[in-house]
Amino acid sequence: MNEGVIDGDWEYRPLRLPPGISRRTATTQLAIHAEFAGWELSRTLLYGDGSRKVWLRRKRQPALLPGLIT
Repeated sequence: MNEGVIDGDWEYRPLRLPPGISRRTATTQLAIHAEFAGWELSRTLLYGDGSRKVWLRRKRQPALLPGLIT
């Protein structure tokens, strides 16, 4: 997975899906990202070779102070 981008209150992360992945497998993979990491689908781009580029987004979490035990 590529590096994410922070824009205001949102954090974005691109994800590249190879051409051989079925629509159902892609949906399952994105659902796992949503369920366990809080991502949601922002944008999808389908390339001519059948690969997909997907942008996931989630609200930024407030950073904890280093050394602080919660």
